[in-house]
Amino acid sequence: MSGPDISVVICVYTEDRWEDILAAVSSVRAQSCPARETLLVVDHNPALLDRLAKEYKEAADVRVLANAGPRGLSAGRNTGIAASYGEVIAFLDDDAVAERDWLRHFAAGYADPKVMAVGGRTLPIWASGRRPAWFPEEFDWVVGCTYKGLPRGLVRVRNVLGGNASFRRTAFDAAGGFATGIGRDGDKRPLGCEETELCIRLTRARPDAVLLIDDRAVIHHRVPEAREHFGYFRTRAYAEGLSKALVARSVGADKGLESERRYATRVLPAGVARGLRDAVLARPGGAGRAGAIVAGVLTAAGGYVVGSVRARKGGATFQVAPIEGEPG
Repeated sequence: MSGPDISVVICVYTEDRWEDILAAVSSVRAQSCPARETLLVVDHNPALLDRLAKEYKEAADVRVLANAGPRGLSAGRNTGIAASYGEVIAFLDDDAVAERDWLRHFAAGYADPKVMAVGGRTLPIWASGRRPAWFPEEFDWVVGCTYKGLPRGLVRVRNVLGGNASFRRTAFDAAGGFATGIGRDGDKRPLGCEETELCIRLTRARPDAVLLIDDRAVIHHRVPEAREHFGYFRTRAYAEGLSKALVARSVGADKGLESERRYATRVLPAGVARGLRDAVLARPGGAGRAGAIVAGVLTAAGGYVVGSVRARKGGATFQVAPIEGEPG
């Protein structure tokens, strides 16, 4: 099928994920709708940069680049955008593999010229082989995956999810790049929400912009054993609250928390009810899931309060980066 040229950007930072990185690149190379190129952007890790450069030395379809900005995922993505040639730039996590028609479904979404972004569906691959009984599907965003409560099918959304997403190049011309200071930056705290802030900023710059999720565009995301425990769940929920406070500061609470209000008032109470029902019926994990949802909400709310106080005091800052430089 004809469609826009798509460049795929994969941001990488550690040699611990070497096999995952190779698998991610292989999944892009196997697409039914071929990518124009794959860009591996290495986040301030000279050893990994050198190793990947050697691995793909003879590859015409893969380029290895160093993050040209400050440490972190946002700057890495901005480096990839600036260096890419495609009309559309897609982003794939370094520990995920895309199904064969991933890019084909992305490309189809851009038949409408008003569509500025298309995201997909991310499914977890649990290191233990199956979902922990206590882990609620409503909180799969904790491990970077599509969570229960998101609409199914091909639907219009406020924001796409960054590890499985694509944008027209003109979206970055209109809104600038990913903001540094919001998402992951190499610190131990697993911050996020940089794609949410960008999407809201984009629709403000282009009120006619349409953002879609097509759940046929599927990737499979590896969840390491360390992230299957409640300690990580709690840490990630708290970090999400901190991040949401920064987003609300950037774009206002009305837009910054619009989707979250529905999630908190409709999706999560239904999840608690299901967990309690399963507990009454003696089904495994029911009480744990209900308890985890309540704990996750309270922890995220605490992070939001702390983040809001820091923002008012000027202790939390971020910067929107223009996309500069010539492709290549």
